[in-house]
Amino acid sequence: MATADGTFRYKERFGDGMARTYFRRVGDRAVSSAGLGTYLGDPTDEVDDAYYESVRTALDSGINVVDTAINYRHQRSERVVGRALADADAERDEVFLASKGGFVAFDGERPEDPGEYVTEEYVDSGVATREEFAHGSHCVAPDYIDHQLDQSLKNLGVDSLDLYYVHNPETQLDVRSPDALYDQLEATFERLEERAAAGDITHYGVATWDAFRVARDHDHYLDLGELVSRARAAAKTVGNTATHLRAIQLPFNVYMADAFTQDSQSGPEGDQSVLWFAHEAGLNVFTSASLAQGDVLSGIPDDVDEKLGGDTLAQRGLNFARSAPGVTSALAGASTPEHVSENAAAGTFEPLGADEFDAVFE
Repeated sequence: MATADGTFRYKERFGDGMARTYFRRVGDRAVSSAGLGTYLGDPTDEVDDAYYESVRTALDSGINVVDTAINYRHQRSERVVGRALADADAERDEVFLASKGGFVAFDGERPEDPGEYVTEEYVDSGVATREEFAHGSHCVAPDYIDHQLDQSLKNLGVDSLDLYYVHNPETQLDVRSPDALYDQLEATFERLEERAAAGDITHYGVATWDAFRVARDHDHYLDLGELVSRARAAAKTVGNTATHLRAIQLPFNVYMADAFTQDSQSGPEGDQSVLWFAHEAGLNVFTSASLAQGDVLSGIPDDVDEKLGGDTLAQRGLNFARSAPGVTSALAGASTPEHVSENAAAGTFEPLGADEFDAVFE
């Protein structure tokens, strides 16, 4: 697992070449504020080879945050990340590794009959009931998440994960009420608290797409304060002194800034954005789609672009995401070493200060 000694050793190797705020904190560990995502790409050997080189390049370039998920590219992303970590010059205790569970993960490729695969792999084996799946492809019940975490550890070839996310739990709101989902998540949080106590994960979190950046009346809205409350209750139930819920992940970029502009969460002094809520609650924020899955590379509005540091659109796009209040690391998918090196170089530029960032939205 990532440790304070290991991650600060990594920071010492690369920190002098980066701007002052490039490395940030997750607890007592130092993590890069640019991270590598592994979502994009076809499930092919060629893409596996490209990701292998990209992960190793990231770790050689000052990026020590690697994010994946069991369903990405039908488990191939986890498996290639594991191979790259094993062969990298960076030590395991220098790397902050995160994965996710929730969506059904096929084994290397999409089966001819996905429904039959789910039945045989999960329902008939007793991992989950059919009723626990939304759309036949998503489940966040405790036994299922437990099973997926075990498989992720195996895929990655590691003894523990630094952060494990429940993946897009708002998908369940298509088939159950918010109260029923909160109850199920509390039970799943209990299981994750147990796994944290056992040393299989250091922290857990919730990775979302809609849930935290939409209005309260949206069908996929989730109340982060309620999730924090449920996590605290889960920790108390299993006998942990404090909750291991540490982070959220959500999309944030120059074209999708709802996490900052939408006052969807109830704070102590009134409604506030999820970014401010997370910051005040002591939760780390990891942004997904930081380059809008490539759309930022087509251009940034001139009035914003001129304020951002960076030689390329990718660098300026990452620096926009890194500038948002409370953001720990901005994740960007990159399946070529050249793009990884470009993204890492964003860290040589200072992000916007708080006043400058606020001014973008005035």
